[in-house]
Amino acid sequence: MAPPPAPRMRLSRRQKAAVIVRLLLSEGAPPPLGDLPEEIQAELTTQFGELRSIDRDTLAAVVSEFVAEMDSIGLTFPGGIEGALGLLDGHISAATAARLRREAGVAARGDPWERIAGLAQERLVKVLEEESTEVGAVLLSKLEVSQAAQLLGQLPGDRARALSYAISRTGKVQPATVRRIGLSLAAQLDAEPISAFEAGPVQRVGAILNYSRAATRDEVLEGLDETDAAFAAEVRKAIFTFANVPTRITPRDIPRIVRSIDQPVLVVALAHAASTEEMAAARDFLLENMSKRMADAIREEITEAGTVRAEDGEEAMNALVGEIRRMVEAGELLLVAEDG
Repeated sequence: MAPPPAPRMRLSRRQKAAVIVRLLLSEGAPPPLGDLPEEIQAELTTQFGELRSIDRDTLAAVVSEFVAEMDSIGLTFPGGIEGALGLLDGHISAATAARLRREAGVAARGDPWERIAGLAQERLVKVLEEESTEVGAVLLSKLEVSQAAQLLGQLPGDRARALSYAISRTGKVQPATVRRIGLSLAAQLDAEPISAFEAGPVQRVGAILNYSRAATRDEVLEGLDETDAAFAAEVRKAIFTFANVPTRITPRDIPRIVRSIDQPVLVVALAHAASTEEMAAARDFLLENMSKRMADAIREEITEAGTVRAEDGEEAMNALVGEIRRMVEAGELLLVAEDG
């Protein structure tokens, strides 16, 4: 291949960058200029304003030089601590990431709304509940429509209506104001202490009691009632046991659940369910909502099994409950809320 003709014009590196960007725009392949720092965006705009026309030989030489530089790159890094944190998100601990953000003041650079949009829904809902309606309206307006809709659906009706109306008054908000709000929120969120545990205390206690023996669970809950009745009530909501099956599982999901459990385990669990009225109701609910042939076969096996050891029965029940929770965590099953 013949070498490109020598350029007729002498251009600086900034002018060459402007030429490449102009070429990409004309070819319908716009680069993500909004991701660049504001000073670089401003300089690029200035170069666009100063340049007039570029002859073909100069354009060919600039493109050839650009392609050669791109071909020589073997590996790139994001540049700056904020880019590094974004690249390593999920690979380093949340505590380390938060400390680095505080030390480097990441919120003061880059786009704070990208950082905010990537936060967990629970934290964003808390912001929408506690901040002014004006700030909340700006936050919802800067998020993807689907994400904003999910957050709005988790708020009380009056708060959701107030924020929706406030959005109608954001039309004249200046970009600089929106950026200041983003920087303030990002700094505030980065300053929040990172918990050593991913789940809250209610979820942790509930998860432990889910797999505890019934006697232990009842004893712990009775003690919690005496110590902190409000906390005990929340823990009860977080607990899912065999007895909760009729109120938390829809009948149409029962066939899928029982198919995923080994039948001998299911038989032992249902045989043990005769020990209390509450568990017997859960047993009947399962039998009534599986296929008639399977239910009849299991009833026969329960009769043959007779009385099972309490330890074996609870182990089988925990296996069934564990499978239900696995299906929920995998997105294969939805639990009915406590309030229906």
